[in-house]
Amino acid sequence: MDQNYNNQPQQAPKGFAIAALVLGIVSVVFCCLWYISIPTGVVGIILGVMGRKKCTTAQGMATAGLVLSIIGAVLSILLITILASFLASLSASF
Repeated sequence: MDQNYNNQPQQAPKGFAIAALVLGIVSVVFCCLWYISIPTGVVGIILGVMGRKKCTTAQGMATAGLVLSIIGAVLSILLITILASFLASLSASF
């Protein structure tokens, strides 16, 4: 009796790419909340780079997560900078 349980090809792990995409989406959606956006953006960038290196089948998903994470973190930093400059100019006028 021949039992061939391992005749299916192994699929590459897509966990890093999926996690990077989810964190990138969270980073963009919550870009107004810097305490959520910046950490999720940084972790999403790290996982996106790792996903692009490890997984050949989900490189598009890892790249999308990487780009979204960068956009979310940059938007959050930009909003903090604009808000700080606005508050500084507001306090200078008094």
